[in-house]
Formats: sequence, structure tokens, C-alpha cells
Amino acid sequence: MTTAPAPTPAARRPRWRQRAGHQHRAGPLTRLLLGLAALVSLFPLYWNVVAASHSGERVVTAPVPLLPGRRLFDNLAFAWNQVDLGRALVNTTVVAGLVALSTVLFSTLAGFAFARLPFRGRGALLSLVVATMAIPPQLSVIPLYRLVTDLGWVDQLQSVVLPSLVAAFGVFFMRQYLVEALPAELVEAARMDGAHSLRVVWHVVFPVARPAMAVLGMLVFVQAWNDFFWPFIALTPDGNPTLQVALAGLGAGNHSVDQAIVLTGALISTLPLLLVFAVLGRHIVGGITAGAVKN
Repeated sequence: MTTAPAPTPAARRPRWRQRAGHQHRAGPLTRLLLGLAALVSLFPLYWNVVAASHSGERVVTAPVPLLPGRRLFDNLAFAWNQVDLGRALVNTTVVAGLVALSTVLFSTLAGFAFARLPFRGRGALLSLVVATMAIPPQLSVIPLYRLVTDLGWVDQLQSVVLPSLVAAFGVFFMRQYLVEALPAELVEAARMDGAHSLRVVWHVVFPVARPAMAVLGMLVFVQAWNDFFWPFIALTPDGNPTLQVALAGLGAGNHSVDQAIVLTGALISTLPLLLVFAVLGRHIVGGITAGAVKN
């Protein structure tokens, strides 16, 4: 009689462990749920387009319209010319781009220092940086506005850019990422090869931190693009406004506000963000996935 071969170690493992690491395919129920979630998420954007294609009276009349109308291009032209959205769009792109670039750069440098550079008081200083996130931004408005006024920066873009060059959240975010993704041995090996601090940052830290830098840059860019509170104080709608400040005066009439024009302006301010994510979204998600894979 022949005996059955002994089961291999892989065969002794439970079936759910054998499937670990294998690529799973979504079933019909999963696809249905994801499709419903996508429809629910996209409905506000769809209704924004619908409202922008009707008159203001039709938008506020029950039942609300659910199909596009014929006034979309007329409303776009009216909104574009009423508050000079072209200039506001350029200003917002400059402000959001500069804020995102500076925040990513300075946060990465500070995060590397807190993660891998030993110095006295590092823990206390990091705790102080994190504690600043609990301070409401409204508390700094009055002294910040007095400083901007003394420097003569009222209604100038630097009054919005300079206070936002770095954020405590970005420093903490990059520090937490580099603690896990950047081994101390890698930094020591670079220093033993004769690399100075700037070369270590350029050739070691930046390549390792690239996925987190992409995510932080996207988050900061969107936040700076949609920021309204401080730009509304430092800038004026008729002078040198950002997009959100310009939209504050959109649709105003003698006795009422045209909600269709307001939603048209909101649509104009949303389209650039959708375009950026459509172009860079795959690279950002790919960077996150690459950063999550460990040997």
C-alpha cells in the first residue's frame, strides 16, 4: 500500500491564510455598493451644474430642477465678468501653489530634523509645535492684521502667502511618516560616505518622503484654494482678491442674491481642483501605494 504524501507547510495553513497576498476581485455586490457610493458623492457636483444652467428664480422654486437647463453659458459669462473671476483665479493659483510648495518643503525639512536629527530639547519642541494646532486661528487675526497694516501689505498677495508658509500639521505629518519610512541606518550610511546634510536631504530624505510630500501638497493646495477667512480680511473684493473673496460679492442685486449665479461661481472655483486631481490623482495614489509597500 502506498501512503499519501505528507501535507506541505503551505497546505497545513488555514485557507484564509493561503489566500493572503493574493489579489482579490470585487464581486457584483461590491461593485454595486461602490457604484452607489460614487453616485451619492457625485450628485452635489451634478446638481451644481444643473443649478448653474437655470435662472435664479427657477433654482429656488419647488420642486427643484434635476435636469440641466439652457442658461449655463450665459450664467458663466455673467459670473466671469461681474467680479473679474479671471484675475481672482490667477491670484488663487499663485497663492495656493506657493503655500503648497513652501509648506511641503519646510515641513519635510522640519519633519526630518524631528525624526532623525538628535538635538537637545527635540521632544519638548515637537510637543510645542503640536500644541499650536489647538490654538484657534481667530486668536491671531488682530495681531496679524496689525502687522500686515504696518508693513503696507493690505490687499497684496504676500499678506496671504507669508503667514501660511509652514503649518504645524505638515511638520507633524512628515515627522510621523519619516520615523517609519526612513531608517536611521540609511542616514548614517550616507554620512559615512561623506555626504553633508544638504546632500542627505536631497538624495535620501526627499526620495523616501516623496509619497507623503505628494499627499501633503494636495491637502495644503486644496485648503489654500478654499481658504476664505483670512483672505477676506487681508484682501478686498474690488482690489486684488482670491477666488473665494471674489465669490463673496457674486450674484448680489438690489434686493436679493441670484443663487444661480452664486452656484455658477462655485462651479468655476471647483473645476480647476477637479482638473488637478484628474491629472495628478493617479500619481498621488500610486505614490501612496509605493510608500506603503515594505520589503
